[in-house]
Amino acid sequence: MELYQLEYFLEAARQRSFTRAAQSLHLAQAALSEQMRKLEAEFGTPFFNRGRRETTLTAAGEVMRRHAEILLTQAGTARREIHDLVELRAGRLLIGAIPSVSACVLPPAIALMRRDHPRIELSLLEGTSEQVAQWVESGRTELGIVQLPAPIGGFEETPLFTETFTLLVPGTHALANRKTARLGELAGEGFIFYKGRARDAALAACREAGFEPRIVCESGELDTIRSLVGAALGIALLPELATRAASPNCTRLRLAGSPVTRSVALLQRRGQSLSPSAQAFRQLLSASSPPRNGADAIL
Repeated sequence: MELYQLEYFLEAARQRSFTRAAQSLHLAQAALSEQMRKLEAEFGTPFFNRGRRETTLTAAGEVMRRHAEILLTQAGTARREIHDLVELRAGRLLIGAIPSVSACVLPPAIALMRRDHPRIELSLLEGTSEQVAQWVESGRTELGIVQLPAPIGGFEETPLFTETFTLLVPGTHALANRKTARLGELAGEGFIFYKGRARDAALAACREAGFEPRIVCESGELDTIRSLVGAALGIALLPELATRAASPNCTRLRLAGSPVTRSVALLQRRGQSLSPSAQAFRQLLSASSPPRNGADAIL
């Protein structure tokens, strides 16, 4: 059964005549009759009482008319909705991202998306790299932005940028008047660690510098970390993006020597075709302002 056969069927039912229906459809009457015979043969019952003066529907034909109208209406609705999705006149997009990226990298891309495609419903979920990867894997989010390497496999990765880590110290700290410091100088300090993959990178850097850091606090909230550093509870080794926001009573220092870095990438499930809205956002993310001041854009 084809949709065009249902359209022919409904026109024949409306016209009560194959001749008039064929004229309305710009078909040869023989072609219309052939399609109706095929439709009846598929269901194993006649749909028309073929009279000399008028063609009427059988009981089965009445059932077919009711369902044909519904099917064609639904098909038309599907066409319109799919066309709107393809043309980005409708749709939803849920993105997952680690907090520092959602705060500093995504806003320009989101603003462009709102400007260019205002009817797309865009939502954002913040989480650790592990959480974001799980959301993408499960299909909860179509795209995710994480620190590499991805915690689990099965993704297509689009590298976004690589950024250095920055030292955040209290304004009253002995190093606050300096612009740089070596990590080895901080062996006796109390550290406030940012939970997640950034913590792993900072911890590995301290160990590579020859000491086991004394951890006084761990938090997944950047505002909390900045406030605690400002209160002189300890110092923090953070991705450069995470230190861009103004931090009262805090000073930023560059690390001298070998830089501590992390790479950030956009994830999607391998082999999955992105929705038109996700494709558009990925392009806008590439076109929006890349991170600066320590993050080397490679998009």
